[in-house]
Amino acid sequence: MLPLGNSLSTKITGILLVFFLVALTAIGITLFMSWQLQGAAAAINDAGSLRMRAYRIDQLLSRADGRSLTEPLVFAQTLREELDDFQHIFDELRQGNPERPLFIPRDRGIPEDVERMAVYWLNEIRPVLDALVAEPEPGRLAKNLPAFDNTIKNFVASTNDVVLKMEQSYARSTDILRASQVSLIALAVIGTLFLIRFFFVLVIRPVSELQTGIKRMEQEDFSARVPVLGKDEFGELSDGFNRMAVHLQGLYGTLEERVDVKTRSLEEKNRQLEILYDMAAFLRQPQDVDALCRGFLQRVQKMFGAAASSARLLDKDSRQLCMTVHAGLDNAFIDREATLDCGECVCGQAARGGNSLICEPERPETAPDLGACRRAGFKLVSATPIGANQQTLGIYNLYFREARLLEDSDRQLLETLGQQLGIAIENQRLHASDRELAVSEERNLLARELHDSIAQGLAFMNLQVQMLDDALRHNDAPQAQSTLAMLRQGVQESYDDVRELLVHFRTRVAKQDLPGAIGAALRRLADQSAIATELELEGGGAPLDAEVETQALYILQEALSNVRKHAQATSVHVALRRGVHGLTLVVRDDGVGFDENARSAREKENHIGLQVMRERALRIGGKFSLSSTPGRGTEVCLELPRINQEPN
Repeated sequence: MLPLGNSLSTKITGILLVFFLVALTAIGITLFMSWQLQGAAAAINDAGSLRMRAYRIDQLLSRADGRSLTEPLVFAQTLREELDDFQHIFDELRQGNPERPLFIPRDRGIPEDVERMAVYWLNEIRPVLDALVAEPEPGRLAKNLPAFDNTIKNFVASTNDVVLKMEQSYARSTDILRASQVSLIALAVIGTLFLIRFFFVLVIRPVSELQTGIKRMEQEDFSARVPVLGKDEFGELSDGFNRMAVHLQGLYGTLEERVDVKTRSLEEKNRQLEILYDMAAFLRQPQDVDALCRGFLQRVQKMFGAAASSARLLDKDSRQLCMTVHAGLDNAFIDREATLDCGECVCGQAARGGNSLICEPERPETAPDLGACRRAGFKLVSATPIGANQQTLGIYNLYFREARLLEDSDRQLLETLGQQLGIAIENQRLHASDRELAVSEERNLLARELHDSIAQGLAFMNLQVQMLDDALRHNDAPQAQSTLAMLRQGVQESYDDVRELLVHFRTRVAKQDLPGAIGAALRRLADQSAIATELELEGGGAPLDAEVETQALYILQEALSNVRKHAQATSVHVALRRGVHGLTLVVRDDGVGFDENARSAREKENHIGLQVMRERALRIGGKFSLSSTPGRGTEVCLELPRINQEPN
């Protein structure tokens, strides 16, 4: 911040205030002198009036001689009025009157002359005139008139001298006033020139210099500088402009270098993005963990120009790092480094700490645990964790024959790649677990299907074989024939169940063909059992996932199988309703039905078909319901909302 005395606003305010005070003083002096001249002019007029009135009194006395003074009272009254007017004017002249204004000049001895006139008037003239006013006698007037006339003339002469002095003083004051006015004009001209120069130096010139500098900067002349002409605000602006010009000149001078640096940085970022995209595309491919690690190491080793690489996965039970995939390593090194404890060597430290480590084996003070790498001739080793979901799954190593510098960006890239590999390995493990779970569930479903159909048929046939054996031992031919017929029927039913199961597990729903698959299932039911079937299609909408609709078809087939085996129905009605909210499948028969509440827990547990349908509905996020009334048939309903098919 500038000191108060150096600021431009202080200078401008000070100069304008000085000029204002000077102009105000000059104008005040001029007004005062004009007021004095006005008072002097009034005094000259009054003094001239005294002179005129003295002549009038003298003429009045001259006319009023002894012969013509016929009316003494009128003469006395007239003389009294003249004397009063004369005395009033004389007193005002002596005392002054600021209201008119009226002042006698104070130079040339004028006040003393006026006082002498007053003494002369009061001592020589006024007493005589007062006596005449009191006793206007013609004889006395004629006797004293010649001597009094000389007295009046002397007074008039004195008055005339005073008037002349006043006029001379007035003329001198007028000359002074004119000189003051001329001086004021000269002061105004000089002040204007000074202000023009002042503002040119302090405002116009700095602004012009700044404008010139800005134009040069617009033309990319970064060598432009502005002279600092003062220590005021414009001085600060000029200094700031110069600093900005120096900074811009420096930036412009290093612009190409900066562009090259930024270009190299962008190229490096693009290279890293390409690496990450390529690696992500590779890791998304379906393959086992070893293939993932092998392809991953091939790409990373090529990216960084490493001589060798390896991947170690962490055994959670033994807490050991086991080398699974490697490239460029000799057998002796592999045998020594096949397994490492978590925390052992640099690799174990990286796995335990969850951070990448870069060490030089030839510097034991920085890498005391890299004896094997040092003996193998590696100059630089990196150990980067393989992690997913904040858990360390293992590490991978890069081995370099020549010492090189791995920057922070390289370290971050290695860690990011390690996270991608960890996520891919974890996904492969999850997919494998899902496949195992799906196979296990499908096997459970198959076992239940076999138990509910073929196993029961085989148990029936086993019982019939025992009965046949007993009939043959007792030579009961009719019983043997009857039992043999039952065996044939059981074998045919088991054969039909096997065919149904084969169709059941091979059936897949083609895209947008669930109604066709349902129609085919109803036709098979009609062919096998002569049960009348009816399909009702209602609404429209996009189909659900193919696997979901396949499971819905399996539930329908299970429901139709129950109708064929247990319902003793004559007709089946299937309704398929689609909408924006999902799909609803209803299977209704006119069979014997059953009382759901009256069934025992053991009966419910033994009825595998219903349990299978419920489990299938639960797996695909559907809602399964069953209602049945003895003598009125059974209704099975499956509701599949579309919201469960949306990705999370």
